[in-house]
Amino acid sequence: MSYDDADLDDDDDNIDNTYLTFTVAEEEYAVHVKHVTEIVRLQKSFAMPDVPEYIRGVINLRGKVIPLLDVRRRFGLRETDYSDRTVIVVLEVGDAATGLVVDGVSEVAEIMPGDIDSKAVAARAKNGSLVSGMGKRADRVSFILDVPFLLAAHDQAA
Repeated sequence: MSYDDADLDDDDDNIDNTYLTFTVAEEEYAVHVKHVTEIVRLQKSFAMPDVPEYIRGVINLRGKVIPLLDVRRRFGLRETDYSDRTVIVVLEVGDAATGLVVDGVSEVAEIMPGDIDSKAVAARAKNGSLVSGMGKRADRVSFILDVPFLLAAHDQAA
């Protein structure tokens, strides 16, 4: 293996353990970066009839219609006015894109598998859970969202 090949292997390892963290109601959540396509400012949305109350509507993002899932509403948290830090995290699983409306993006962080506790979540969730684990970093805990489960639940509701 050449020096360049070793660097590529390290990059693959880092991507496998890389998460985008964001806040919702002063709690920190994380999604694996492989699902994140972009982060955009909150913009005008168009209401959709007959959808759950946590679906904020849709946006037209460069010609692509993307449904918006308001994470505060989805988690049953107290609603608050959007601020200048409120953003849309666009996620994609397969060909389906969905925008998550979150209070703000924190950072891109490396969370190693040994620092993720999924046992407590698995013990409580018989039919799956929006949270797949809790990532521990220094004095912080990030609730790691199961993106395919979140978007599948969103698709079934819509």
